[in-house]
Amino acid sequence: MVAKRRSEMMEENREKLIAAARKAFAEKGFAAASMDELTASVGLTRGALYHNFGDKKGLLAAVVAQIDGEMAERARADASHASDDWERLLAEGVAYIKMALDPEVRRIVLLDGPAFLGDPAQWPGQISCLDATRQTVKKMLEDGVLKAVDADAAAHMLNSAAMNAAIWIAASNEPERALPKIIDVFTQLASGLRNDEGSAKI
Repeated sequence: MVAKRRSEMMEENREKLIAAARKAFAEKGFAAASMDELTASVGLTRGALYHNFGDKKGLLAAVVAQIDGEMAERARADASHASDDWERLLAEGVAYIKMALDPEVRRIVLLDGPAFLGDPAQWPGQISCLDATRQTVKKMLEDGVLKAVDADAAAHMLNSAAMNAAIWIAASNEPERALPKIIDVFTQLASGLRNDEGSAKI
């Protein structure tokens, strides 16, 4: 019972620190956020932070993982109306890119994330998204929806294109104006994989 309560307390502390970090990183940016202020805001010490995340960068990784997971869920929800695998895949990519306009996503995931955590393709959430995209691509290849391409290469291209498009929007001085331009390019780029032989014969 004592061990269970200790485990629950640790999880509660972890959730408190992630919530506080999301707020601090979104408002001040990762580099400027004070760990002493962050931990004090939830009644904890730096020791709790180090115990749960190792260091400040470990805390950022946990925050990015949480938000990135939420982004994937939002993208799937936005694409749920799609009529087939192709439309769903395209809609998910576009939905992900549009999230670059979200201030929290922009600051934490798209600007500070790559700057301090490195290649987004190596993040757990992105690896999970890549696996899902790969399975969808394989299915569409079997169904003849896509041209005869390597499934792994196609999945990497689609995921990296969406991520880098979102990063481009996040870094833009005029993100609202840049958004439709990059969505158009992403859509055309992805559409190059589609097998239009069937429609061409009609």
